[in-house]
Amino acid sequence: MLPFEASLALRYLRPKRTSVSFITLISVVGVMLGVAVLIIVTSVFSGFHLQLKETFFKFSADLQVSKTAEASGGPPHVSVPIGNYEELAGQLEKVPGVKGAMPIIGGKVMLQTEPKDGSEPAFDSPMFIGVDAERMAKVSEVPNKMVAGEFDLRGRGIVIGYNFSRIDGPFNLQVGDTVLIYSPRDLMEMKNAKDEGEDIGILPKEFTVRGVFNAGQFKLNDIIFCSIYDAQDLNDLDNVAHMMWAETDDPLNLAPVTKAVHQELGPGYRINTWESLDPVLLQQVEVEKNVTQFLMLFIVIVAAFGIASSLIIFGVQKTKEIGLLKALGATNSQVSVVFLIQSTVVGLMGTTLGLGLGMLVLENRNRILGFFSDRNMELFPEELYGFDQLPAQVVMSDVLWICLASGVICLLAGILPAINAARLQPVEALRNE
Repeated sequence: MLPFEASLALRYLRPKRTSVSFITLISVVGVMLGVAVLIIVTSVFSGFHLQLKETFFKFSADLQVSKTAEASGGPPHVSVPIGNYEELAGQLEKVPGVKGAMPIIGGKVMLQTEPKDGSEPAFDSPMFIGVDAERMAKVSEVPNKMVAGEFDLRGRGIVIGYNFSRIDGPFNLQVGDTVLIYSPRDLMEMKNAKDEGEDIGILPKEFTVRGVFNAGQFKLNDIIFCSIYDAQDLNDLDNVAHMMWAETDDPLNLAPVTKAVHQELGPGYRINTWESLDPVLLQQVEVEKNVTQFLMLFIVIVAAFGIASSLIIFGVQKTKEIGLLKALGATNSQVSVVFLIQSTVVGLMGTTLGLGLGMLVLENRNRILGFFSDRNMELFPEELYGFDQLPAQVVMSDVLWICLASGVICLLAGILPAINAARLQPVEALRNE
């Protein structure tokens, strides 16, 4: 049998003539919508952050090892070419947790297209990365993200990002097309010759598109891969590399492996992680998630004001009954508990329904987006965010704090009406009626 306070509170929430009070229903719906929106927004931001991370560490290696001038007495922030990169790759692969390592050469180049229809060529300055095609599969998932052709870098072959092959883009490159590449060294030689009054022409290197990859993120699709030997030739380098890429077993927990690599290589090396690809974007998403959670929490607070208002109105309507209860011996605490139970029940109902609604929307989020997209309402444009679907990750700790915060706010909403009702004197209540 329920206690007196609980039985009375539930009876007030459920009038005799209806299954539920209209005011109670409005209060429950307000809490439900607030909790649902909080869960949806938080999960989408968490999914967006996680997918960004996965895109970055699946594209490049988890660790990026570069050699500094510190070993030769120079400043530690200056990078120098790595001459013994095969030996260094062997050292890295001996470190527990490292699955593979390879040398790379990276830098900006000037790209010129060679349109077959005779139209004007397009120009760009993409990141041009020379890699070992055989080792690439051990340190990156780019070879598994091909949308056209193959990851074939033989014979001055290149693999381009999806942005260069878009039909609606300025390049529209396809497998088999030819592009011209000017290295910074070529451009510098032409500039120096012009400054000296000489007329010199430097022919660009000709490369053939062998494949197109889609990394799933707009910025990463602006990168082009070639073989490390072509990159050395393009930059007039001897048998050296700019950096080493190393893949690990756990890209989301790199601290132990990074420490082990430092111990294995000793001083003179700088180690970056996949987060250095775009640290500002990753931090921006995390900050936006926290700010959005804070702002969306006000929806629940507004709903709590609705609960407080309804309980105040209820207290005014039940003045006579409260007076009779106190005249019959009900204590101030018992009267207060009746109001607190009502606000708690409304909060629990709204939070539970909001949790269910939030999970339902998250489960069908891409169907909902597809519904609007079919009606020319693009809510999540791919070219802006870089993802073809709306990501989401339900983090149980986030869901737990949202539900707890909602319950506490709803409980606090009943304190003021409970205090007002407890202060009511039986004689004044009955006299006013």
